[in-house]
Amino acid sequence: MNKQDKIYIAGHRGMVGSAILRRLKMEGYDNFALADSRQLDLRNQLETCEFFRREQPDYVFLTAAKVGGIHANKTYRAEFLYDNLMIEANVIESARQFGVKKLLRLGSSTIYPKLAPQPMKEEYLLSGALEPTHEPYAIAKIAGIKLCDTYRSQYGCNFISLTPTNLYGPNDNYHPDNSHVLPGLIRKFHTAKINGENHVTIWGTGLQRRELLHVDDLADACLFLMHRFDEPGFINVGTGQDISILELAQLVQRIVGFEGEIRHDLDKPDGAPRKLLDVSKLNALGWQATIDLEAGIRTVYEGVKDQLN
Repeated sequence: MNKQDKIYIAGHRGMVGSAILRRLKMEGYDNFALADSRQLDLRNQLETCEFFRREQPDYVFLTAAKVGGIHANKTYRAEFLYDNLMIEANVIESARQFGVKKLLRLGSSTIYPKLAPQPMKEEYLLSGALEPTHEPYAIAKIAGIKLCDTYRSQYGCNFISLTPTNLYGPNDNYHPDNSHVLPGLIRKFHTAKINGENHVTIWGTGLQRRELLHVDDLADACLFLMHRFDEPGFINVGTGQDISILELAQLVQRIVGFEGEIRHDLDKPDGAPRKLLDVSKLNALGWQATIDLEAGIRTVYEGVKDQLN
């Protein structure tokens, strides 16, 4: 990927896409094809095809997706499956038609079985039942991996797939119903502090464990792998370390400065008991995450706390 190549970031206004755009600009890239969801509906095959015909991108970062937390995945199951299938199919097919040199697509660790051995190796894909809450989203993401693989084998396309762990960072979603766990916790503890409440309630037991990666680390990994990874299948991207939801809540509580207690709503689901990626394949290529979790959360909170009031 050279500085003069045209780069299309599908989903450039989202958390991941915006981080990749920032990183590319830092590296001196300035030839971009960009369109937000108001200008281009990637679920529409004709619109997507016409965009690729007009822009003729050399490289594609496919980060666009319909995403959300447990509540959103339970409520909008059909949308999560349909929208994500259409986005991936249309972008990947258009990239083939118009000769994209390389495409990198972002998946999700929801593709792994609910009870997969830990840490989760790439070969555990399709080795067991998925976590029911996220199943439609996960199926769409698995289909994206297989699309890249089949386009590679049938058409010779250099399309690769990454599976990142849970992400956080600038441009995250803090919606009270549709956010992921960390922004949801930040909003809860901040609101409780501002309102003088004496407790915050978290979903489930808090014993479930999650791995968290700063989106700027992911952007760095994406550029690294765009240059150095050219294989079928996919590669995990994460820190190789996890934390319980209760420990995460306590960390957020300390960062926010909330002095009340933490309570549990045991009627709410825990989700998968543990989700830790095996990143030995990525580490062997020479990449490791560098942003400390507590320092990363502190930076994120400082950036958003005034907007949460």
